[in-house]
Amino acid sequence: MAKMSGRARAVLFVLCGSIFLEGVDVSMLGMALPAIRADLGMSTAELQWVVSAYVLSYGGFMPLGGRAADLLGRRRMFVFWLAVFLAFSGLGGLAGDGWVLILSRFVTGVAAAFMTPAGLSLITTSFPEGPPRNRAVLWYAAAGAAGFSLGLVVGGLLTALGWRWVFFAPVLLAALILVMAVRLVPTDVPADGPRRFDVAGAVTLTTGMVTLVYTVVRVPEVPAVVSVATGALAVALLVAFVVVESRSPVPLVRLGILRGVALVRANVATVLFAGAFVSFQFITVLYLQEVRGWSAIETGLALVVVAIDAVLAPTVTPRLVDRFGNPPVIVAGVAAAVLGYALFLSIPADAAYWTAMFPTMVLLGIAFTLVYGPLTIVATDGVADHEQGLASGLWNTSFQFGAALGLAVATTLSVTAHGLPGLHAAFAVPVTAAALALVVAATGLRRRRVAVPIPA
Repeated sequence: MAKMSGRARAVLFVLCGSIFLEGVDVSMLGMALPAIRADLGMSTAELQWVVSAYVLSYGGFMPLGGRAADLLGRRRMFVFWLAVFLAFSGLGGLAGDGWVLILSRFVTGVAAAFMTPAGLSLITTSFPEGPPRNRAVLWYAAAGAAGFSLGLVVGGLLTALGWRWVFFAPVLLAALILVMAVRLVPTDVPADGPRRFDVAGAVTLTTGMVTLVYTVVRVPEVPAVVSVATGALAVALLVAFVVVESRSPVPLVRLGILRGVALVRANVATVLFAGAFVSFQFITVLYLQEVRGWSAIETGLALVVVAIDAVLAPTVTPRLVDRFGNPPVIVAGVAAAVLGYALFLSIPADAAYWTAMFPTMVLLGIAFTLVYGPLTIVATDGVADHEQGLASGLWNTSFQFGAALGLAVATTLSVTAHGLPGLHAAFAVPVTAAALALVVAATGLRRRRVAVPIPA
C-alpha cells in the first residue's frame, strides 16, 4: 500500500496532538489531586468530583458532539471547541476555591466532548475503511494512550513546581495545536439533513449519569432511603433518555446503531476497562502519596513504566492485529490488566517497588498497548461515514462514563475505612471491573481479521 501523503501526515499529526492533549490533561490532574486537596481543603468525596465533573460532562455531551460534527462540520467543531478547552483549562489553574475548579473541569469536559469526536471522525472519514483507516486510527489511539501514560510523569514533575501548572501546561499545548489546526485541517462538507439537535437527549443522559455517580459517592454519608431515591431518579432519567431517543425525529443516539453486537460489546468492555484503570490510578496515587509519603515526582516515576504503550502501540499492536485479529489481541490485553490489578489487592504499606509494584505497571502498559487501539477499531468498524461521529461519540462516552462510575465506586469503598484498609477495599474495584471486561471481550466481539499495515 502506498504511503500517506505529506498533507495526510500533517493532518494526522494535528489530530493525534489533540487526543494526546486530552490524555495528558486527564492523567496530569491525577498526579496533582493530593496537592489540590491540601491547598483547597477538599474532602476525598469532593476531590473525586474534580475528576468526575470532567469525565461526566465529557461522556454525557459526547453523542451531541458527535452529531454536531456530522451536521455542522468536523473542522469547525474541532477548532472552536479546542479554543474553549484552552480557555477553561487556564481557568482551572486560576481557581481559588474547589467549586470554581470543579466548574472549570465541567466546561472543559464539554469542550472535549465536542472536540474529540470531531477529531476522530475527521480521521475515519479522511482515510478509506480497511488498512489505511486502521493504520491512522492506531496512530491516533497510540497518541491518546501515550498522552495518558506520559502525563503520569509530567504531572508529577509539574506538581512539584505547583499544582496549577498541570492546568497551565495544557493551555500552551492547546494553543500550539490550535494554530496548526487552523492552517492544516481542511474544511469538510457537513452531512445533509435538518440542522436540529436532540438537546433533551443530551440533558437526560448527562443528568442521569451525574445522578448515578452522585448516588454511589454519597452512599456512606446519607441514609439508605436517600440513596434509593437518588438511584431511582438516575434510573428514571436514563430510561427517559431511551424514550426521548426512540421518539425524536433527530435522535442524539439512533438506537438502531446498537443492533451491532460487536459495537455494543466493545462499548460495554470499554466502560469496564476504563473504570478499572481510572479507579486504580486514583487509589494508587493516594496510596503512594498519603500512605507511603512519596512526593508527586516519585509517584509519577513509579507509574512511568505504564507509558511503554507509547512505543509498543504503534509498532507491536499492528503486527498482532494483522496476524490474530482484533478480538484475541483485546482479550490478551484485558487479561494482562486483570493480573496486574490482582497483584495490588493486598499490597502492604512497606511494599518494595521493584517486586510488588513494578510488575503491575508493566502489565498495565501491555494492557493499554493491546486494548486501546483495537477496541477503538471494533467500536467504529462497519459504521457508515455519516454516523462515524456518532459511533466515535458513543465509544468515548463509554470510556468517560466507565471512568466516572469506577472512580465513584472506588471512592465509596475507600472511605468505608481509614487509611490502608479503605484503599485495600477500593482495589477490588479495578480487579472486578477488568475481570468482567475480560468476560465480555472473550465471548462476543466480532472475530474478523483486518489487515493492519505496519505504520510507515
